[in-house]
Amino acid sequence: MTEIEERGVEVAADGEQISLPGTLLLPPRAKALIVFAHGSGSSRLSPRNRAVAEALAEQGFATLLFDLLTEAEARDRANVFDIPLLAERVGAAIRWVRASPNLGALALGLFGASTGAAAALVAAAKAPGEVGAVVSRGGRPDMAEGALLSVEAPTLLIVGGADHGVIELNEAAHAALRCPAKLEIIPGATHLFEEPGALAAVVDLAARWFDLTLTAGPARWNDGE
Repeated sequence: MTEIEERGVEVAADGEQISLPGTLLLPPRAKALIVFAHGSGSSRLSPRNRAVAEALAEQGFATLLFDLLTEAEARDRANVFDIPLLAERVGAAIRWVRASPNLGALALGLFGASTGAAAALVAAAKAPGEVGAVVSRGGRPDMAEGALLSVEAPTLLIVGGADHGVIELNEAAHAALRCPAKLEIIPGATHLFEEPGALAAVVDLAARWFDLTLTAGPARWNDGE
């Protein structure tokens, strides 16, 4: 098993007026860094995102899970669905990573769940030169609205086969994206991917996507997709 270093960090946001707690997982010689954007009502402690982050770290990806809202902000339910605000916080995490001497040179991907997927896509659209790939797990990419047309980073949309309603929203978003994009449906999985093997399938798809887009180089990416 890979020896993973875990660090507690503070991500500066809003012109460094607030600090958002985060958890950084660092495998030896990390090949890229994945920033997580959790869904509504969740936090950096989300057991599903934490499980995905740990599994990706085992495969050589550094990962950053952080709270998109302060405790006071999270008490206002309107903030949980404020995609522009959440996207700005993802953007703050991107800037924090780039300013870090030890992390700044790594290729960077975003992993969003539920409403966090919309925030990740909006952030990617606003930072085309910084974000190399996006993965959405059970996401609401439709909430990114017009930003979908501006996303340049290769995007993978993962949806459960029993997540009715969300499948159709992801199909529409997939059709709207102009970047290299793929829609993967995991048979029998519901919105939270709680079924046996469902989350492992998410990890496998995400790891392959990040390997292709962040570490393989343009030639292999074009051949692979």
